[in-house]
Amino acid sequence: MSEPAVGGHPGGEPVVRTTSGTLRGEWDNGVAGFRGVPYAAPPTGALRLAAPARARPWDGIRPAVEWGPPPPQSGPLGASDASDRDDWLTLNVWTTEPAPGADLPVLVWFPGGGYVMGDAALPEYDGSELALGGIVVVTVNHRVGIEGFGHLDGAPANRGLLDQVAALEWLHDNVMAFGGDPDRTTIGGQSAGGGSVAAMLAMPRAAGLFRRAIAQSVPGTYFSPELATDITAACAAELGVPSDAAGFATAEPALLPVAADAVSEATAHRRGRWGAVTHRPIPIAPVVDGDVLPTTPWRALSTGAARDIDLLVGHTRDEHRLFSLVDGTLGHVTPEQTETALRMLAPGPDGPRRYRQTFPMATDEELYELVNGDWLFRMPSLHLAEAQSTGGGQVHLYELTWPAPGLGGGLGACHGLDVPLVFGTLGRGQPGALVGDPPPEAATALSRVMRSAWTAFVAHGEPGWASFDPERRLTRILDEEPAVAPYPEERSRLLWRHHTFGPLPLLPA
Repeated sequence: MSEPAVGGHPGGEPVVRTTSGTLRGEWDNGVAGFRGVPYAAPPTGALRLAAPARARPWDGIRPAVEWGPPPPQSGPLGASDASDRDDWLTLNVWTTEPAPGADLPVLVWFPGGGYVMGDAALPEYDGSELALGGIVVVTVNHRVGIEGFGHLDGAPANRGLLDQVAALEWLHDNVMAFGGDPDRTTIGGQSAGGGSVAAMLAMPRAAGLFRRAIAQSVPGTYFSPELATDITAACAAELGVPSDAAGFATAEPALLPVAADAVSEATAHRRGRWGAVTHRPIPIAPVVDGDVLPTTPWRALSTGAARDIDLLVGHTRDEHRLFSLVDGTLGHVTPEQTETALRMLAPGPDGPRRYRQTFPMATDEELYELVNGDWLFRMPSLHLAEAQSTGGGQVHLYELTWPAPGLGGGLGACHGLDVPLVFGTLGRGQPGALVGDPPPEAATALSRVMRSAWTAFVAHGEPGWASFDPERRLTRILDEEPAVAPYPEERSRLLWRHHTFGPLPLLPA
């Protein structure tokens, strides 16, 4: 039997040959999709809690038409709903020209989910619409939770980040088969995905694997080894296993996110040890271990570590409002909750007083959202732009201010709203529900603007507005009438200008 033709055209099945084997995808409206492509071996058995190993080659033609299973994870995407398959380390590709020689720019996207969730198969990450803009789009599954980030003796740190590097290495060797140019690769992500992108800007292991980076709503949470070790020990106690790699390896993978969830839900009595991560319970984050992640992204960029990488970074205006809805505090924030948030999160010993002086007309709920959003996403994203500029690199900054009309309205420009606007997946998935179904014309128009800017950045490093510098602070304001203006959150910027986003410490007893 003769070998199938490589490439293909609408009406015939697209086929590509990779270093791992031959893949057969499927066409959909002029875009060839390849799903569930393994980039590394399943991290189970002898490879459990280890660095990712090379993908196992296959013979014949492997169908690539079904999503790979998500890794065990927390929350609504938790292990109880997960597949019993263990081939978690897969990626998905969308391309209009699945053949060598097309030399299309490449966008590799890492899903968000607080480092405890993440599924590249979610409908909001469908890359078809972006691919029609002339780029190859890739979404990646990687280990999350304790499997990916638990800090364990006997296991490499930041295995989730190492998975992402392994995906980039596989793509560097194989993306040409899908019509991509490995020398024009951009990494991107939102929320924890944006935090992963920021981390890779500081990781020597990732150097040379991408040319540009898009970091949306970058969280400021990176753990010190001491804090990460203490949190992991609490998860081990919840499981009843020793707090090392051998101990955790005795537990079923599905039980690890359950233990992390239990620890996350009972953090109040640990506030004196774990500090701010108990306020917005955050049991998992990348660890500044000195090896895989040598330092924080802000410190690395400010010293020029990514000066050769074009960076697009930004955040939404009302980052925390969606979390208030999920927590049940939206519209019900008490003065005591506001004071606690200000005391735990505002920068400096007089932070609470300064916030109240800076925003004298703000209600308690507005102050609560401001300090939460500033601490978790807005100021870390701004400081990343400032650090890149200080280090001699080019950076473009944006803020999304268009208010979400979905879910009854009232969420403003909340966290996650940018994802369906960038991907063009309006009305699809959980973030897509924020846009409304059917999406209003304003959303469709803004999505076109953002897709055009993001694909231009992936292709050329220029999204269509002036680069950011600490003096002018020019920022793209994304609304019904997009504009360029000085950074609009000036009062918050001044409150945080002397703050350093360092590794979160384990506090003295």
